Amino acid sequence: MNLKTLPFGSQSVNYHLGADFFLGDEPTQVSEANVDVEVTVTRTGDSDYKLAMTCRGTLAIPCDRCLDPMVHHVDTAYELSITQAGEEFDDSREHLLIVPEAWRELDLAPIVRDTVLLTIPIMHAHAPGECNESMMARLDELAAGEPDNGDDDNDNETTDPRWDALRQLKNNN
Repeated sequence: MNLKTLPFGSQSVNYHLGADFFLGDEPTQVSEANVDVEVTVTRTGDSDYKLAMTCRGTLAIPCDRCLDPMVHHVDTAYELSITQAGEEFDDSREHLLIVPEAWRELDLAPIVRDTVLLTIPIMHAHAPGECNESMMARLDELAAGEPDNGDDDNDNETTDPRWDALRQLKNNN
């Protein structure tokens, strides 16, 4: 986006993001993408801009449980104020981006990419019952047993003597 030649008022641009867009400098787990992005930029002053973005579509990402691809639906909106001031780039404030006055252009790709990727939850997994059955069976087979709560007949197992003093405190209460 060329900041210096942008006319006052609003301009909209539409983009379609495929998997190639997410393979850039920092690889992601996105294997397929079909996301439509609408970016509206409003120039409100000589060095002030408002950016509004809506992103809708789907991403294919691996399930954290079975590793098979799963569909993640993207439906988000993001607004950002952009100001050209000073000589340094500053993105430390939420919803405000300060770019140097000397910049003529602003690359929207990292902003769009981050907006879409931040819709992916930390834990992403298929709905219950939709994971790969053979992988889930293998995980169950390799899963550790139930933790020992000390109530069974396992009391005769040897324990680390360093914990005896703490165990005595617990038993005294």
